[in-house]
Amino acid sequence: MRRGSYLHGYRMRGGTGPMNEHEWLGARFEEERPRLRSVAYRMLGSLSEADDAVQETWLRLSGTANRDVDDLGAWLTTVVARIALNMLRSRKMRGETPLPDLIVERADAASPEQVALLADGIGLALLVVLDTLAPAERVAFVLHDIFGLPFEEIAPIVERTPAAARQLASRARRRLQARNAPADGDAETDLQAQRTLVDAFIAAAQDGDVHRLVALLDPQVLLRADVASFEIRGAEQVARQAQTFSRLGLLRRPVLVNGAVGLIALLEGKPLALMAFAFGGGKITGIDIVRTPERLSRLDLSVLDD
Repeated sequence: MRRGSYLHGYRMRGGTGPMNEHEWLGARFEEERPRLRSVAYRMLGSLSEADDAVQETWLRLSGTANRDVDDLGAWLTTVVARIALNMLRSRKMRGETPLPDLIVERADAASPEQVALLADGIGLALLVVLDTLAPAERVAFVLHDIFGLPFEEIAPIVERTPAAARQLASRARRRLQARNAPADGDAETDLQAQRTLVDAFIAAAQDGDVHRLVALLDPQVLLRADVASFEIRGAEQVARQAQTFSRLGLLRRPVLVNGAVGLIALLEGKPLALMAFAFGGGKITGIDIVRTPERLSRLDLSVLDD
């Protein structure tokens, strides 16, 4: 079906005449933009690169006015995925492993744009492990496991057969599971339950109560910090480390980190660390601590302003 067939009788909202093709394409693209940005962000882990990929997708769309497009949404998804795949490959060739961008929101409010971007959830733990995957594995996993595209549609994007695309996603899933990153979207979404767990965790840490801390943690909880690739696994080990959190005289403010409850730690009004939590089975299953100045400087902490 040609795009021109969609234009018959299509009028601009509030206008008196029919849209021309460029206006119609622009309107339809804006409708798709939040979803395309969400796809690109999950593939790239970078907000700026995701925006670049979406903009390049628009340029390609606006330059194909005479071609047939049966399903504009599917066409745009394919194009942005291919652009993101090329960006991942270029990144790999340059030997770059950029630190993933995080989206910080007030604990009591999130903008509609960020809600759309974070639909289906993608926590810090998953972003970090996604960066260890080969480009085609990451694209296949994101498109299938997060956005539900069939492998028949993924295959031409990653230049594989559907069976090979399935294997790419399967390999990615196994690697994610081996690194304790949630791959099946089973993280708890009740923000109040998350907040209750985090508040109890901080209170127990401040009291130095290891037993209470252990009760809040999954037996295989993983604590990670981006300073020197620090990792601790196990409830008792993480509980003992958590006792040090209360000894620094920090102000802690609740935030949402990629849609899940987290904390920003402030020292004399300046951010010292960001804590992102993962949840499952009524327990805290993961804690990621962002401490490097480079990453903290890239966070939009204007949401903390009263």
